[in-house]
Amino acid sequence: MDSLSFGMPEILNLRTISDDELLRRLSELTWSSRRVEADVVAHVAEADARRLYAREACSSMFDYCRQVLHLRENEAYLRITVARASREHPLLLAMLRDGRLHLSGIATLARHLTLENRDEVLNRAAGMSHREVKELARELEPLPDAPSTIRKLPERSARTSPAHSAQLGAHRVEASAPGLLPGGFVVPGQAGDPARAGEPAPDPSVQRVEGLDHECPAARAETSPRPPSPRPPVMEPLSPGRYRVSFTADTSLRDKLERLQALMRSSVPDGDLAAIIEQVVTEKLERLEAKRFAKARIPRKTLAESRTAPTSRYIPAAVRRVVHERDGSRCTFVDDHGRQCRKRHDLEFHHRKPFGRGGDHSPDVLALMCKTHNLLMAEQDYGEEKMTRYRRSANRVFEPAARTRSPHTALRAPPPFVYKRGSSSVAR
Repeated sequence: MDSLSFGMPEILNLRTISDDELLRRLSELTWSSRRVEADVVAHVAEADARRLYAREACSSMFDYCRQVLHLRENEAYLRITVARASREHPLLLAMLRDGRLHLSGIATLARHLTLENRDEVLNRAAGMSHREVKELARELEPLPDAPSTIRKLPERSARTSPAHSAQLGAHRVEASAPGLLPGGFVVPGQAGDPARAGEPAPDPSVQRVEGLDHECPAARAETSPRPPSPRPPVMEPLSPGRYRVSFTADTSLRDKLERLQALMRSSVPDGDLAAIIEQVVTEKLERLEAKRFAKARIPRKTLAESRTAPTSRYIPAAVRRVVHERDGSRCTFVDDHGRQCRKRHDLEFHHRKPFGRGGDHSPDVLALMCKTHNLLMAEQDYGEEKMTRYRRSANRVFEPAARTRSPHTALRAPPPFVYKRGSSSVAR
């Protein structure tokens, strides 16, 4: 049998089952995988305690996981760390089994757990994402702020691609911030550079595994030479309300930052780049929210003065402002189990009574929804077949324009929320 076709009949059979049955099976498989993962960790803990790796010609449990079980380095590191922590804190296996905590979260918290604090810490960590768990770890053991410096990145290796060669003049920017970006901006150089002496100490949450002559890959990435491929921006918690934000900037952005730093000396005398960036980001947010959700310090019209009749697809500014504030800048979709969508960006205005069927623009009819759930509701209102035709077409879909008021109406900019064919930005 062709190896590529192995398992295809089972995959094809999935296309014949109902949506509810598919989700039920997926849920059962997920729970089963968690139970199996917890059993694997328990077995690793017991085999490690008995030192059974020695009889398999391995010098450590890490070598056994790598050589015999064929786990990758990070997989072995996480399971051994969690296994050793579970011997002292058995509750970790139960939380891993039922999904309250994941492997990476337990590995991050393991060194911070004591017999005195484990109940409180684990109760707080239940259901947290990896990012939230890292913030909790930094709350338990804060790190100092990153210093404010700017310096050039090292030259790329000879194997660097032409696309990467264009970035040889790039600078790495890092920040330590309260909230989102306040604090200090840093642009570190290569590993071993004397200028790096002022940087924060290595993350103490990094643990070493017996038999492993280096830290885990996550920790090794901070000290090893930077790979040729560009790295995504990173936001690392240092302490409660403080973050180190790092990204790579080219020469043009570096020059703009320095010019901005010089121009804002009156408001930021010490030239702290993070404080400057916070002001710039705040101003940009105000402009975008004013454009998208009509947020304004002094509104020109109140809700009572706005016309909500369905004469066009344009939603009055006062209505957008009320709906945005009422819904808390979050998707309002709630499923049958009472779970609300957590998305807070790419939001659109959804008509509970479809605009194409006579719905107006009153706040009671409108609600914020992300693109995914706005499209889902549109498929329920208009039918999946019709919405599929809209997405496949390259043209926009507009309702007939209203012939009202003044000749200047035709000069108004297109409404911000319209159905589009061939686009994911479907709004209603």
